[in-house]
Amino acid sequence: MEEMMSILIWLTVICLSSFCIHVYNILWMRPERLREKLRRQGIKGPPPSFLTGNVWEMKKIKSDLMAMKLSNEAVAGFPTANYSPFIFPYFEQWRQKYGPTYMYATGNVQNLYVTDPDLIKEICLFKSWDMGKPQYLIAQLKPLFGFGVSRANGQIWAHQRKIIAPQFFIDKLKGMVEIMVESALRMVKSWEDKVEKEGGQADIRVDEDLINFSTDAISKACFKSTYSKGTNVFELIRLLERAISRTPIIIRLPIIRYLPTKTNREVWRLEKEIEKLILKQVADGRERSDDEKDLLPIILEGTVAEQLGEERANRFVVDNCKNIYIAGHETVSSVATWTLMLLAAFPEWQARSRAEVISIFQGHPPDADSLHKLKTLTMVIQEAMRLYPPTSFIAREALEDMKLGDIYIPKGVNLWIPITTLHRLPELWGEDVDEFKPERFAHGIYGSCKFPQAYLPFGNGPRSCLGQKFAMMELKVLLSNILSKFSLSISPKYHHSPSFRMIIEPKYGMQIILKKLSV
Repeated sequence: MEEMMSILIWLTVICLSSFCIHVYNILWMRPERLREKLRRQGIKGPPPSFLTGNVWEMKKIKSDLMAMKLSNEAVAGFPTANYSPFIFPYFEQWRQKYGPTYMYATGNVQNLYVTDPDLIKEICLFKSWDMGKPQYLIAQLKPLFGFGVSRANGQIWAHQRKIIAPQFFIDKLKGMVEIMVESALRMVKSWEDKVEKEGGQADIRVDEDLINFSTDAISKACFKSTYSKGTNVFELIRLLERAISRTPIIIRLPIIRYLPTKTNREVWRLEKEIEKLILKQVADGRERSDDEKDLLPIILEGTVAEQLGEERANRFVVDNCKNIYIAGHETVSSVATWTLMLLAAFPEWQARSRAEVISIFQGHPPDADSLHKLKTLTMVIQEAMRLYPPTSFIAREALEDMKLGDIYIPKGVNLWIPITTLHRLPELWGEDVDEFKPERFAHGIYGSCKFPQAYLPFGNGPRSCLGQKFAMMELKVLLSNILSKFSLSISPKYHHSPSFRMIIEPKYGMQIILKKLSV
């Protein structure tokens, strides 16, 4: 009996030891081996701590900045000064200390920060499936995106893109302009009513209305037959976004997602409710006739063509509906918000854009062909997206060992391109980098800076945003309608404080004074 107990004790000790070694290998030795391979190539970075990597240092740098009252709110300036060092102070400090390419860690995830234009070009144009979206980010954001086209990798991603991409070709988009105009006119009419009620001028928080506009437009354009249900999905997705973004994803420890915290429980509940609503749309979509085709039936047909089982088919549809909902409203509402602020702050460009709109449309609603003639407004939008890009980072993971330029990237390393920083580098854009100068895009993106790959509002290469043409068309429809009805100025109530959640947004909302134009 004693001998049996002794054997059991030894087996327990051996099992516990093996488990501890395995955990230690995952949490420290594996990422340390990756770091050593990078160090040998001269790549440096802040020394990481066991378990947390550099997360606590990132939080401390941010906390110290706030304590010194050098927060984004206090010193970011208005309206075009560089806010990135105040939102992401750790990245800027490390870039100054370690150079344009350095390494840092979040928990056991090893990251490579990249602002070298040549290396960025290599990353963005890399076509092999050996590079994809970071697996830990896919897991972290799974409630929001699932494994849809914006987060999937490899063959799954290629299959989804093949099904969805044709729906955003220009010939399909032309048929969506009327829907965009309808949504824009509805919002503009609500503003006209407020302005008239207040005697010709009204102070309006526009960002909330712009979110509602983009929700309305994407729901009708892509899911018009189930529009009312689509708006319900949007409301829940916005709640889910807020819950997930309470802790910025770039400083969140991966293990946190498994814990039954109050936020996680809310996220799990919302995820189930959203899935239930979308599946109800799926059921309705299967009953609709061929002449009602919009994006939802196309996605359904993609699952049928591949003969997926019911569970996989449902997951395919749910995940891609969420991806389209999120991408469809976030990009447009964010860019429109900051563009209106910049137009209000720079009356000369507001006047030039308005004159162009009036000259081209002559009082008629926008159409697809006329939208392409809006050269001045296009430059304004492009410059707004440079100063306030709709996404802050491009993230990739080396799924296999690879060579990018002169750097060997070991499998498992995550690559981060900080768009907000890249768009503000004087060595790429000139000394006027923090000025609002739409004329820098007079000859298109390729004439705007020394390295065109440094302009990444929609990403670049094979994984660039599917809906970028849709977004640009929607922005032109929206802004041309607003400019033709109102003059814009910044409200004294507006507090300029760019803030990062999933995107860069005004922390306290965007207050604009709208004044009715005299006929």
